[in-house]
Amino acid sequence: MAVNDTIQIALIGAGGMGQGDARNSTSLDKVKLVAACDLYTGRLERCKEIWGKDIFTTRDYREVLARPDIDAVIIATPDHWHARITKDALAAGKDVYCEKPMVQKIEEGQGVIDAQKASNGKIVQIGSQYASSLVFQKAKELLEQGAIGKLNMVDAWLDRNTAMGAWQYTIPTDASPSTVDWDRFLGQAPKRPFDATRFFRWRNYKDYGTGLAGDLYVHLLTGLHVVTGAMGPSRIFATGGLRYWKDGRDVPDVMLATMDYPDFTFTLKVNFKSGVPQEDFGFRFTGSEGVMNVSMAECTVAKTPREKAPGNTADQFPAAVKEKFLEDYYKQYPMWQPKTENLPGNEMVRFAPPRSYSAHLEHHRNFINAVRSRKPFFEDAVFGFRTAGPALLTGVSYDERKVCGWDAENLKRTA
Repeated sequence: MAVNDTIQIALIGAGGMGQGDARNSTSLDKVKLVAACDLYTGRLERCKEIWGKDIFTTRDYREVLARPDIDAVIIATPDHWHARITKDALAAGKDVYCEKPMVQKIEEGQGVIDAQKASNGKIVQIGSQYASSLVFQKAKELLEQGAIGKLNMVDAWLDRNTAMGAWQYTIPTDASPSTVDWDRFLGQAPKRPFDATRFFRWRNYKDYGTGLAGDLYVHLLTGLHVVTGAMGPSRIFATGGLRYWKDGRDVPDVMLATMDYPDFTFTLKVNFKSGVPQEDFGFRFTGSEGVMNVSMAECTVAKTPREKAPGNTADQFPAAVKEKFLEDYYKQYPMWQPKTENLPGNEMVRFAPPRSYSAHLEHHRNFINAVRSRKPFFEDAVFGFRTAGPALLTGVSYDERKVCGWDAENLKRTA
């Protein structure tokens, strides 16, 4: 670590998310950005405008990893580079903050886990900020306390209604083979002529991204696993389609998925033209005694008392049988019709963090604290693959039109 306990970091992949990550990290005490890598020259120029003309810039991430003055790297490249750069960074002795999903393909997951195990204690933290959210930590606490009884179903959604939300990212006017390192961008992806749309809107294409599955479902799975402590589902099915953004992309813009966990069912939904303002995000945890709604802004619990009587269908019986049944029934369950406001045990709990609170910033604070203390944050490579694996299987299920099996303990596809 650099002198005066300053942590020196490098940014690999300086797009919108990467620059946001770097801004959050460098807003913390004694954190300095000393290098940036990107394949578009304009982003490297922008990094110098933000963090100073003296920072080192390059198109080759290996030059960043070779520098002894760098303690940690932020990896915010397209998904198809995540696994390789993470493994290379760990081998070079760097701590790693890698944007979600941890891998582009399921078969890459174990390799990243093995690389972290072999790294002699290097930190790996995956960039899904729900893991650091105070709201989700509170939801976990309430669930463990039995606030809604026994959990049986969870619904989650993340709908968007903007062009940027649907990955229609701006393409710079100077985009060309001279300003973009196209061949390096492709890497192991299929070779094709330069295409600025594919480069700047890479999330729209299976060759480089992971579609709704890796961009958004992985967030929902992170929130679910934080709150419930679950290891993962056993069965996964997804459906959907390309309904609105018919702009050449080869991934759906609407997707629904269902996952079977040992003790509950999980449903996920994303719609990129939803009719709601901006972004609509949330979770609904349904238990035997109440419902808990969770978003990044708040957590609320609505709890109502259990019914005093099971109800009956005696009207379908002959009159004499019905009369005898109801006589015994009302002896066991006396008539009970209180007003709603007097329902015994009716509770409403609401938790919200301070308005200035940012889960993104807190996530980077947790990473920097881990780098400084050498005590890893829980969203490591194993946790990252526990969310990435099932998320990516929704894409597989959609493509193959079949139910997929997942071994949550051994982290592998079973069907």
